[in-house]
Amino acid sequence: MPNPVLHAVHVYPVKSLAGCAPGEVKVEPWGPAGDRRWMLVHPDGKVVTQRPQPSLALARAEPLPDGGIRLSAPGRETLTVAVPEPAGTTCVEIWKDKVEAVEAAAGAHAWFSDYLGTEVRLVHLDDPASRRAIDPDYAKPGETVSLADGYPLLVTTLASLDALNSLIAQGDHADEGPLPMSRFRPNAVVDGAAPWAEDDWKRIAIGEVSFRVAKPCGRCVVTTTDQRTAERGKEPLRTLARHRRSGDKLLFGQNLVPENTGTIRVGDPVEILE
Repeated sequence: MPNPVLHAVHVYPVKSLAGCAPGEVKVEPWGPAGDRRWMLVHPDGKVVTQRPQPSLALARAEPLPDGGIRLSAPGRETLTVAVPEPAGTTCVEIWKDKVEAVEAAAGAHAWFSDYLGTEVRLVHLDDPASRRAIDPDYAKPGETVSLADGYPLLVTTLASLDALNSLIAQGDHADEGPLPMSRFRPNAVVDGAAPWAEDDWKRIAIGEVSFRVAKPCGRCVVTTTDQRTAERGKEPLRTLARHRRSGDKLLFGQNLVPENTGTIRVGDPVEILE
């Protein structure tokens, strides 16, 4: 089997919107530069994701050099949103975490509210170095994360996706497969590893950056959402429940915490350190 290499890199500027696939990305202590620094919230401050709003998959945020974003979505004019001035923060809630963030301009709230048909606000994480700690059960003191679900990076492998698709093909909803990797919204995709090899990884290096493997990634209904159409099916959760269950979690991919900063590039070697 060939040595593992980095096959693709993905960044999602706004949580739950479509991502982009640059050839390289700088890894900061809290995750890839520009990844999930923006998030939608309800008027009460609670996070808005594809879970209740699958049409977010069809909206896109293009990252701009100054940290701003350019928004596009079906039926909507594009909108450029600047990084808001740090004139004060508002408390928002992402799962069990309460986080201070800065509201975007009113035009961004209106753009998304019109698109989704419900009132939402767009917020920006102004200081990822201090705003949100990683779960202390899996982190060292001082380690932080952006507005990702819980960890700085998510890694998946092509071989495990192939293995999962083979299992889907044998199941009751074979017509839904094969599924693309976009269903799992990873940051780093590895080629050349054995199927499910990532289950045993404890530390890895991608190019010049080393990572601690924190825990497997439990999957949710977002994985059943076709990222090109926003339509939902049964897979992969039906098959993961049969073959990749751990307690109440259905697993695919591994959550990573960077041990240093640097740039990772498509084609970089992936070394299993432990």
